[in-house]
Amino acid sequence: MHTLEERLGYTFKDKTLLQAALYHSSYANEHRGDGIRSNERLEFLGDAVLGLVTADDLFAKYPDLPEGALTRIRAALVREESLHEVAQNLHLGDYLLFGKGEEAGGGRQRPSILADATESVFAAVYLDGGMEAARSLIHRVLLDKERPELIEARRRDFKTELQELIQRRHHQKLRYELVSATGPDHAKEFTYCVSLNGEVIGLGKGHSKKEAEQAAASAALEQIDQ
Repeated sequence: MHTLEERLGYTFKDKTLLQAALYHSSYANEHRGDGIRSNERLEFLGDAVLGLVTADDLFAKYPDLPEGALTRIRAALVREESLHEVAQNLHLGDYLLFGKGEEAGGGRQRPSILADATESVFAAVYLDGGMEAARSLIHRVLLDKERPELIEARRRDFKTELQELIQRRHHQKLRYELVSATGPDHAKEFTYCVSLNGEVIGLGKGHSKKEAEQAAASAALEQIDQ
């Protein structure tokens, strides 16, 4: 636990708050008699704290951007992929407590679980040290690490961009097809291709079908630009 605090750059006054953020629901279900509750309530609070800190930061950083653009950037920053990266950098999965079934099923590496746990830790810091402590942590592990080009890439809808580009020409047909799905259920990697009138123009990979399709569309747009 001390090592996790060092990685967070925050020392808890109430250590039980940090511990509570690390109880997965599967563990809590197996230890109901011990009065243990899952981190789901903390996740709910952490999501709100993260949203407020991010919105406040973007509001100050981009005074000329309209509401719609700010909303899209915020969504890109707080999405599961971003929080999963934070959890990986903190080695958060090493500290989570799971039930036997979830542990055996690979929960310790599941992106959604790690992203949710990250929000739970944000909430624990907020409850222990207040908003400024939470703000400092969120900036340190997430907001100050994000490069503008990565944020822009995440918030773009490459499939829509490609569709709109192709629609300018008559009698053009786009089609997305699954090429492969590899890896265990908790860490699948999908490969999709996008074809134009039967000719493949882009190939992409991702941990979800949607992510892989977006990557394929991005590759197609790059090829068209060239």
